[in-house]
Amino acid sequence: MDVIQHADRAAFGEGRAEHANALIGEAGLRIDHERRRGRGAGINPSGRFEPMSRHVFDDGWNTIEDLPPFKTDVQIEKPRTIITRNDSPDISFDRSINPYRGCEHGCIYCFARPTHSYMGLSAGLDFEAKLFAKPDAPRLLEKELAKPGYIVKTIAIGTNTDPYQPIEKKWRIMREILEVLEAANHPVGIVTKSAMVMRDQDILSRMAEKGLAKVALSVTTLDARLARTMEPRASTPTRRLQAIRALSDAGIPTSVMMGPVIPGINDHEIERILDSGHAMGALEAGYVLLRLPLEVAPIFKDWLLRHYPDRYRHVMSLVRSMRGGKDYDAEWGKRMRGEGPYAWQIGRRFEIAARKLGMNVERRRLRTDLFQSPAKHGTQLSLF
Repeated sequence: MDVIQHADRAAFGEGRAEHANALIGEAGLRIDHERRRGRGAGINPSGRFEPMSRHVFDDGWNTIEDLPPFKTDVQIEKPRTIITRNDSPDISFDRSINPYRGCEHGCIYCFARPTHSYMGLSAGLDFEAKLFAKPDAPRLLEKELAKPGYIVKTIAIGTNTDPYQPIEKKWRIMREILEVLEAANHPVGIVTKSAMVMRDQDILSRMAEKGLAKVALSVTTLDARLARTMEPRASTPTRRLQAIRALSDAGIPTSVMMGPVIPGINDHEIERILDSGHAMGALEAGYVLLRLPLEVAPIFKDWLLRHYPDRYRHVMSLVRSMRGGKDYDAEWGKRMRGEGPYAWQIGRRFEIAARKLGMNVERRRLRTDLFQSPAKHGTQLSLF
């Protein structure tokens, strides 16, 4: 604790003692490194809906050493529907699919972490280790697409948790979802941090040939060391760039997504990431500013303090300068881009870099006129 206290005070300075004391208390929640090896979060606080808060501490009997490491555990979730709809005015899609709940990639900044609280679990290590798979997703999707009056619009996949996280290798739910979408000629847009997307290159290339598919690879840094600590179980930056090249060569429209831009951590890489993505065949690019809703803020702060204590004060100052003095502002229109001089500068740098590379000249729109509703079970098929 003495080492942590010294780091906190060095990060904040004498004038920020109250903030340092708060983080010292938070550091007491940290899970032993051996128990969380290979994970992003360092803490596992109770969910915000729980009546009690549980803390791990040494009671003098050395019981902490007996606790097992956080291993990935997958449970089956059986939802009644699989297409999630939204009416948010600041995003480009109105429907999405999440084959999994929770994400083993362990990205420290993931804005989806708070959703684990609805399951009575923590947004910290539980989010990365206690996962939920939805094996009925393909069947439910086929059922929803077959409903009378279904209106076709692009389905987004990967906007909450990654459909190509490591457990997809075993469960193959995403693969089966794509098979349903291909059979129905339904448009799909995918965002992922995993090179596993290349496994489904055969389906995606056939769909892309009809104007029904596009893929965005999220590349947050080209620094392998930073990526390993920030998103420990996602594919390396090099592998993601290779995936862009492979998909582009297969005729699949690809883009590079820098999500998120973290001031003082990876914002200096904007131009290099766009240049690398373009060199691999990406024709479009986008970015999202760091978002710290609800439980994400303390989890990110703990990570920042562990890995970059000397930058803590600077990074959080920049974040708050773009969020109206707060850790986060959820207002539509501001949550993705922020506001203020620094946010404006990030936006202009991104636009200029993309323009110089000839990116975002034309946004690829997927076709909706080819859709064929799946035949319901028991429905008599047409003779001709």
